[in-house]
Amino acid sequence: MKRVLLLTTATGYQTRSFGDAAARLGIELVFWLDRCRGLADPWGDRSLVVRYYDDDRSLETIVGAASEGPIDGVIALGDQPTVLAGRAAEAIGLPFHPPDAARICRNKREGRQRLQSAGLPVPAFQCVDVEASPHEVAGRLTYPVVVKPLGLSGSRGVIRADDPAGFVRAFARVQHILRAPDIRPMKDPAHRHILIESFIPGTEFAVEGVMQHGELHVLAIFDKPDPLEGPFFEETIYVTPSRAADGDVHRIVAGVTAAASAFGLRHGPIHAECRLNAAGVFVLEIGARPIGGLCARSLRFEDAATRAARSAIRRAGCGGDAPIPFEELLLRHAIGEDVGGWVRESRASGVMMVPIPHAGVYRGVDGVQAACRVTGIDEVLITAKPDQHLVPLPEGASYLGFIFAHAATAAAAVGALRAAHHALRFRIDRELPMAKAPFA
Repeated sequence: MKRVLLLTTATGYQTRSFGDAAARLGIELVFWLDRCRGLADPWGDRSLVVRYYDDDRSLETIVGAASEGPIDGVIALGDQPTVLAGRAAEAIGLPFHPPDAARICRNKREGRQRLQSAGLPVPAFQCVDVEASPHEVAGRLTYPVVVKPLGLSGSRGVIRADDPAGFVRAFARVQHILRAPDIRPMKDPAHRHILIESFIPGTEFAVEGVMQHGELHVLAIFDKPDPLEGPFFEETIYVTPSRAADGDVHRIVAGVTAAASAFGLRHGPIHAECRLNAAGVFVLEIGARPIGGLCARSLRFEDAATRAARSAIRRAGCGGDAPIPFEELLLRHAIGEDVGGWVRESRASGVMMVPIPHAGVYRGVDGVQAACRVTGIDEVLITAKPDQHLVPLPEGASYLGFIFAHAATAAAAVGALRAAHHALRFRIDRELPMAKAPFA
């Protein structure tokens, strides 16, 4: 039986999906989580405990455990585990992204510097201390600008400012976010600085792929049909295949390929975000990990060599093999299989990350059955829990849930997602004035 190290966080959504995929493939997963040491296997997954802010000690623990039996692959879920995953793979002798490359992916300033050194498009940028006075910085900027934490992902803390007064407010909000109780325990030096860069106009895309010994194999390009112009940049809908012109698709692939090379990424999944305009492809960030959250459920793959045969079988009404989920593809890649022959299924697919409309206490939702009846909808999954305190972006880091769709075209998938979302009615009690969080 093949064994794969899976490094993730205790709050990660994808762990169960990987467990299901591993069971189908006959792979043993060795879970490493940052859960509480005082709890004895609370989820029954035999997970082992690491601390991502203490890589040296965690590395010793992982290498010691790995010596008890052969390890065939490494996967990291989320940004936090990627550096440790790289170090563990290096120590065990397995292919993965180098630790330095993973570290660059987690720090937006270092990422911009690498892109700039490689001659790739980057906005004008500067980095300032988190304790800097925004009033002193505001006067020397050319607007509009975007203020963002160096080490956070998912648009958390990303705020556009169009003038000095707006910058002062935005900077104060990012300072507040970096002092939050869930950020400080990370002990990440990147959280001591804030990035300020010129706003990049254009259309935004996400690119999903795997590096195979230095070569990028693009698996999917997602359109983001909702405009992301600010002041906040909350992502909602991802849909693939992209409706961009062929020439623009080639530019996106070339830009992400060049950026991945500049970062030094070598082997394993990558997730990239970029903006396209007349000046070129601006890579906003690359993660040394797959797409986050439950969004991976929107991706399924077929073996290109047998797709035509499968299509003929299905047309004849005889069924045929179903596409495999993204997690299975990643596990195949981790244990050394060449996944270059796998392509995304032919139907369009999409996901909506359901935004939190306002701060408050979640009480429930109506209309889920109606949303599920919308043509093209696969699933409506509400992840918010009753009595949960909800915080929207830019301070927050979660969604109300996810809606998944398949359709003949990307436009039809987007229409289904919007119709399903329109059918939902969330009940959220607003906070009392005394309990209201700053900036909420």
